[in-house]
Parts: sequence; structure tokens; C-alpha cells
Amino acid sequence: MSHEASPFRPEHFRRQDESADENFYLTPRLVVHIDDGAITAAGRLYAAELPPDDDILDLMSSWKSHLPPEFPVRRLVGLGMNAAELAANERLHDHVVHDLNREPRLPFAENEFGGCIVTVSVQYLTQPVAVFREVNRVLRPGAPFIVAYSNRCFPTKAVAIWQSLGDNDHAKLIGAYFDLSGGWTGLRAIDCSPRSPAYSDPLYAVLARKADDSAPE
Repeated sequence: MSHEASPFRPEHFRRQDESADENFYLTPRLVVHIDDGAITAAGRLYAAELPPDDDILDLMSSWKSHLPPEFPVRRLVGLGMNAAELAANERLHDHVVHDLNREPRLPFAENEFGGCIVTVSVQYLTQPVAVFREVNRVLRPGAPFIVAYSNRCFPTKAVAIWQSLGDNDHAKLIGAYFDLSGGWTGLRAIDCSPRSPAYSDPLYAVLARKADDSAPE
């Protein structure tokens, strides 16, 4: 897929708090940002869509990766903003502290991973198309990129366009990030929200796979 002309303007990605992100994330926050029902839903989604026993990138990671404990991973690498949070994540085999808003380029090799996840954090990206393009670079052909989101956020750090939209339009926005970055196939949106009489945080996902140019038509 060729890169399309971007419909976005700089003001779409401004935040209420434009101070350095490294300062905002300096203090570890060992809390979860969605409730248990949504966490379980995220785990089911990842187990269904990620390849088992493979190398997985947990982008914008923290102290929890939300993969089910029984889901086998050969290597899980977390990239996030706080070293203490990443060190506390028992599922990670390796981690790196990296500010994607300062430098969208990922510190990994081409075709290094068999899958990538972002859990309730895409709303903080100020250069999302560049980041999605980088995720495509580091994934192997056919590998999934799963972007899960809810209705929770740090409002001062979420970009303006995210805060102006509702849940359905968030899916369209993430779909635009995939379309504009290019190199994806099988784009789809899923409502993964828990089906329970009790209230639970909603959970949605938009995902696609890296296009495999070697695959037969």
C-alpha cells in the first residue's frame, strides 16, 4: 500500500501538557489503567491473534504486559518510558527505555519480531504514523500489530484529536495511522469489551498484519 497524503495537521497532536514526556513519566506508576474485566479481554485478544512461541514487542510497555500467564512467548521485549516499571514486569525478557515522541525510530532490526502490541497507550503518540511505519519495519512479513484501547487516559498527555473523538472514531483514527504508514494488510476493528452484567471498562482493538510481498496472489 502506498503512503497516502496525510489529512493531519500539527494541532491535531498537541497536548495540554507539552512539557518533556520524560519528566511526566519519571515517577513509576505501578497501577493498571483498565479494570480486571478489560485486562482479561486484552489477554484473550492477544492469545488469539499473536503467534505462540515467538518474539513479541510490547510497545509503550509498563509493569504489566497483559499477556495470559499460560501464553508461551519465546522472547518478550518491552519498550517504555520508565525503567522501574519495565524492570518490575516479570513477563519481559528484555526492555529498553525509549521516548517515541522524541525519536519515533525503534532501536531494533528489520524483521526482528513476530508480533507487536500496544495496550491503552496509542493516544499519547504525537508522531503515530512514523511509529506505525517503524513497527512495520521491525515486524516479519505476516506478523500482527495489535492496538488495544479503552476510554481511559492521562488527559493532559493525550493528543487533541484523540480527545475530540469517541470510541468508534478512535478506531477510524487508528485505521488511518495504519493506512498512512503503509505496508499492512487485513486491517480490522474489534469490540473486545467484556460481556457481563457488572460494569467493566470497554476494550477495543484495531489490528493488521505486515504485508508479505512474497506471498502468492
